Amino acid sequence: MINIAARVIKHKKSVAITFMILTIISTFALFTVSVNYDMKDYLPKDAGSTIALDIMEQEFEGGVPSNRVMVKDVTLQEALTFKKQLSAIDGVSDVTWLDDAVDIKSPLEMAEPKTVETYYKNDTAIYLFSIRPGDEVQVTQAIYDLIGEENALAGESVNTATQQTMAGKESMFAAMLLVPIIIIILVVSTTSWIEPLFFLTAIGISVLINMGTNFFLGEVSFVTQSVAPILQLAVSLDYAIFLLHSFSDYRKKVADPDEAMELAMKKSFSAIAASAATTFFGFIALSFMEFEIGSDLGINLVKGILLSFISVMVFLPALTLLFYKWIDKTQHKPLLPSFKKMGNGVVKVRLVSFIFVLLLIVPAFLAQSKTDFTYGIGEQPETTRTGADIVKIKEEFGESTPIVLLVPKGDVVKEEELVHDLEELKHVTSVLAYVNTVSAAIPPEYLDPAITEQFYSENYSRIILQTETKNEGKEAFQLIEKVQQAADEHYEEDVYLVGESVTLYDIKTTVEKDNKLVNLLTIGTVALVLFVTFRSISIPVILLLTIQTSVWINLSVPYFTDSPLQYVGYLLISIIQLAATIDYAILLTDAYRDYRKEMNVFQAVRKTIDDKIFSIGVSASILSSVGFILWITSTNPIVASIGLLLGRGALLAFILVVFFLPAMLVLFDKLIIKTTWKANFHKEQ
Repeated sequence: MINIAARVIKHKKSVAITFMILTIISTFALFTVSVNYDMKDYLPKDAGSTIALDIMEQEFEGGVPSNRVMVKDVTLQEALTFKKQLSAIDGVSDVTWLDDAVDIKSPLEMAEPKTVETYYKNDTAIYLFSIRPGDEVQVTQAIYDLIGEENALAGESVNTATQQTMAGKESMFAAMLLVPIIIIILVVSTTSWIEPLFFLTAIGISVLINMGTNFFLGEVSFVTQSVAPILQLAVSLDYAIFLLHSFSDYRKKVADPDEAMELAMKKSFSAIAASAATTFFGFIALSFMEFEIGSDLGINLVKGILLSFISVMVFLPALTLLFYKWIDKTQHKPLLPSFKKMGNGVVKVRLVSFIFVLLLIVPAFLAQSKTDFTYGIGEQPETTRTGADIVKIKEEFGESTPIVLLVPKGDVVKEEELVHDLEELKHVTSVLAYVNTVSAAIPPEYLDPAITEQFYSENYSRIILQTETKNEGKEAFQLIEKVQQAADEHYEEDVYLVGESVTLYDIKTTVEKDNKLVNLLTIGTVALVLFVTFRSISIPVILLLTIQTSVWINLSVPYFTDSPLQYVGYLLISIIQLAATIDYAILLTDAYRDYRKEMNVFQAVRKTIDDKIFSIGVSASILSSVGFILWITSTNPIVASIGLLLGRGALLAFILVVFFLPAMLVLFDKLIIKTTWKANFHKEQ
C-alpha cells in the first residue's frame, strides 16, 4: 500500500486527468445503454412462460392481447369502425372485440349475455389488443390521440410505456432532492464547507464510470437504472469520509501534506477494504438469482463498489493534494453538539435493550415471511392518466386478464371438449377458439387464412381466455393452475400458457426459490469476511445477528400494518440492507476491540459509542435519505418498495448497532475472549 500511495502522490496530476478523461468517456457511453422495462425478459430460459412465449412468437404473428381500450357512447356500427381505426395504428395487433366472439348481425339478445357484456354494455365498447414490444411509448401516444380524454386505455404495455416516460424525470427529481440533502449532512458533520464536494466528486466519478461501463453489457433493467447509482453513492461515501478524516488527523501531526496523505492511505486502507469487501461479497450473492433482475443489479453494484474503492484510494488522494488549500481556507466550527455522554446512557440501558430486541426477534422473523406479496409492477397512482383510466375501465367492465393457451393442432374433438371445460371454469368470462368462434364442422383449409391465422399455426391451436381476475393474486394463480390442469387432461404434452398473469406466476415461483439460496450466500460470504477481519468465531455471529434482526423487523412491518409488499423488493432489500449496513457494526466493533485492549468492557463500550456514534449516524442518515427519496419520487412499485425498505432499514440498523450490539458485546465479553484468536483484551487487576 505504501508503494501504491507513493506512486499516486508522485503522479497526482496524471491520476486526476486520467480519471477525468475516463469520466467524460463514460458519460457519453451511458447514453448508449438501453433500459429494459419488461420483467418477463429476466425469467430463466426454462421457465414455462418463457418457453411458451418463444413458441407463440415463432408460430403466430401477434402477441397476447393484454391491453384494453374503452370507448363510450358508441353504437355497434360505430364500435366496428373504431376497431378498424385501432387496428390501423402501426404497432397494434390482435384487436379483439364482440364481433370475434358472437355474430353481431343477429340480435344481441340471442347471444350469451355474459359474453356480450365482456365486450359491450351501456353503449360502451371495450377492445383487447397487443402492442409491439419496444414501441410501447409511441403506440400508446397514438392511441391516446385517437381516443381523446373522455375514453380510457390500460394494460401491461401501457404500464411499460408509463414507466419509460416517467423513469428519466423521476431519476432527475430524485437526484435534485438527494444531492443537496447529502451536502447538508456532510457539511454539518465536517469542519469544512468545501470538503463534502471532494467526497461527492470522488464517488460521483465512480458512479458515472460504472454507468458508462454498462456499455459492454448492452442494457440494464429498470431496477438497476433507478437504484444502482444512488445506492452506490450512499454505500461508498463512507470510504471517502474514512480517508479524508484520516488525512485531516495526520496533518495535525505531520507538516508535509504528501506525507500526511501517504500515512492516511496506509492507515485507512484496511478499514476501507474490510468495509468494501463485506458490501462487495454481499452484493455478489444477488448475481446468483435465477430471476435475472437480481443478477443484473448485483453485477452493477459489485462493479460500482469496486470502482468506488479504486476511486477513493487512487483518485481522491490525488484530487485532495491538488486542492487541499481550499479545505484549509473554508474551515468552520463544528455545527453539531458533542455526543460524548451517549456511551454512558447506552451502557445503563443495555439489559433493557437486549431483552426488548430479544422479544422482537421471533415475532419479526415469523411475520416477515407471512406478508401478502405482489410480484408485478402493479398499478399506477390514480393521479396519473394511466391510473385514472384503470379505475374508469374497472368501474364499467371490472377486472380482465387474458390468458393464451397453446395446444397441439389437429384433433378437433379434443379441442371442442377442452373449450367446453374452460368455459365452465369460474372466473373465465369468454373463450375464443376456432371451434366455437368459426365452427368445428368447417375445415380451416377451406377458409381465408385471414380468418384462421389467429387461431391456427402450422403446429398449434391458439385459445384465448378472458378472465375476471386480477393479473396476480390467489384467485389468478389458482385459475392458471386449473387451466393448465384442464389442458393436461386432454393433451399429454406440448401445452403452453402465455399471459401477464402466467408470467407473474413464474416470477413468484422463481423468486421464492431464489430467496433461500441468495440469503444463505449473503450471510455465508459476509460471515467469512467478518471471520477473517476479526479472527473470531463469536464476533461474526453477534454482528450478523444485529443486522439480520434489523432486516427481519424492517420486513415484518408490512405484515403488522396489513400492507402488501412487492416480493422482488423484499428479496433485494434483504440482501442490500445486510450488505450496506453491516459496515456500521464493523466500524463500532473494530473501535471497541482496540479500546478493549486498554480498558475494561464498560469503559470500552462507553468510549466506542462516544467516538463512533456520530460517524455511524452520518452514514445511516445518508443511506436512509437515499431510500426515502427513492420511495417518494418513484411511481414504480418495485423501486418505491426498495426505497421505503432501505430508508427504514438504515434507521433500524443504526438503532440496533447503537443499542443492541453494545449490549451483546458487554454480555458476551467472556465468550468473545475465548473465541477470538489473540484477543489481548485488558484484564482487571
